[in-house]
Amino acid sequence: MRIAYVVTRGDAVGGATVHVMEMARAMLERGHEAAIFVGGGGAAASLLAESGAPVRTLRLLARAVNPERDARAFLELAAALREFNPALVSTHTAKAGWIGRAACKRLGIPVVHTPHGLPVRERLPGSGGRLYEAAERLAGGWARAVICVSESERRVAIERGLAPVERLVAIANGVRDTPPALRAVPEASPPRVISVARLEAPKDHATLLRAMAALRGLEWELELVGDGPLEAECRELAARLEIAARVRFAGYSADVAEALGRAQIFVLSSRSEALPRSVLEAMRGGLPVVATDVGGLPELVGTGREGVLVPRQDAAALAAALAELIQDPVRRMRMGAAARRRYKEQFGLERMVERTLQVYERALQE
Repeated sequence: MRIAYVVTRGDAVGGATVHVMEMARAMLERGHEAAIFVGGGGAAASLLAESGAPVRTLRLLARAVNPERDARAFLELAAALREFNPALVSTHTAKAGWIGRAACKRLGIPVVHTPHGLPVRERLPGSGGRLYEAAERLAGGWARAVICVSESERRVAIERGLAPVERLVAIANGVRDTPPALRAVPEASPPRVISVARLEAPKDHATLLRAMAALRGLEWELELVGDGPLEAECRELAARLEIAARVRFAGYSADVAEALGRAQIFVLSSRSEALPRSVLEAMRGGLPVVATDVGGLPELVGTGREGVLVPRQDAAALAAALAELIQDPVRRMRMGAAARRRYKEQFGLERMVERTLQVYERALQE
């Protein structure tokens, strides 16, 4: 099978970037052909090259909506796909998904789309969200299948009528396992709290920093792995809250397994999510998880088992959940072991790859 992967951003690494890299690598390992088409260059484009598949940067494909530029990006992508001549195209994220599906409709190439989080409801409120929904309903019928990364995302797509129900399928994200040497020791003290997330919306580092400030009397340190446009704002807030000396801004890392292995608690504060890879990576490492109860997170973490879920933008609830774990190493150890078991049973990379390959094969048979 000859597969073209299309993803929007070449500048910033996110869950969709790593997903595409792992899928392209897995297809090559299984004897298929794969190529990746990405909007622009940068850290994400460099990471995608690690798949072993050829990476072609698209000069005009960008995240921001610009009708004139987007029309030219459509022509650029259509020409690139015509040259590569794939049997199947797999599009990822909103902009690449819309332009990619339009190009495949014009070229008569079967396409499978993965949104990685639908920009609806609180994720994109107001006129922007309504415009996205209208565009997505139009493009929803152009794909042979739409892969949602969680059951929650699939339910939202059905409620909003974003694609024919029979074409919507949920396949949970999966992550590659790591060696035992990189597993965490959750019961160790003093506890290091770690969060892996880009410093931009819909992540909510402000609520996390306020929660940590409420725990000044406890022993902890916080490591924030990730970069983004809100870094300066987060640093200023940490200084105003008088916790800057206990917060480490670690920046972007292509491989977070080592950092997770040094931590005792994983935390993710976010206003919306699909099925975050960072939580799966934390569970893989044997860390208890404290996160906001949004999107597909209840499909990963059961409160009291693998961790604790709290309402979004609720600093007091987040602080209370973290305080319990900071002060209870035995509970951290028990939850971390449960998180590792859950990962092994349901969220390994092979499971995701095999189920996705089945969708590809069905799409080609239609």
